[in-house]
Amino acid sequence: QVSLVESGGGLVQAGGSLRLSCAASGSIFSIAVMGWYRQAPGKQRELVARIGSGGSTNYANSVKGRFTISRDNAKNTVYLQMNSLKAEDTAVYYCNADVPLAPDYWGQGTQVTVSS
Repeated sequence: QVSLVESGGGLVQAGGSLRLSCAASGSIFSIAVMGWYRQAPGKQRELVARIGSGGSTNYANSVKGRFTISRDNAKNTVYLQMNSLKAEDTAVYYCNADVPLAPDYWGQGTQVTVSS
């Protein structure tokens, strides 16, 4: 059984920062590719950032230079540091665990609202 629990969302003014956390239970964290996705109202869910088990990262073009994904394998936690937030970053942010030979796991989501 794997569960992902996000935290750190909230309301922030444009230009501000937030740090999201995703705590994973279970034994899969160290081998999982962890990701953050987001879904804005009326839009499809989209990839924000991913980090491999070895630390390699990739980002959506829209967040490059502003967001940083990191992971702490000792704490089974992945983070998303979001700086210079824009109104268009407003969405529900979801944590994802991509485990080899297993279905994807998703968290329940955390709301991020950026006021302009």
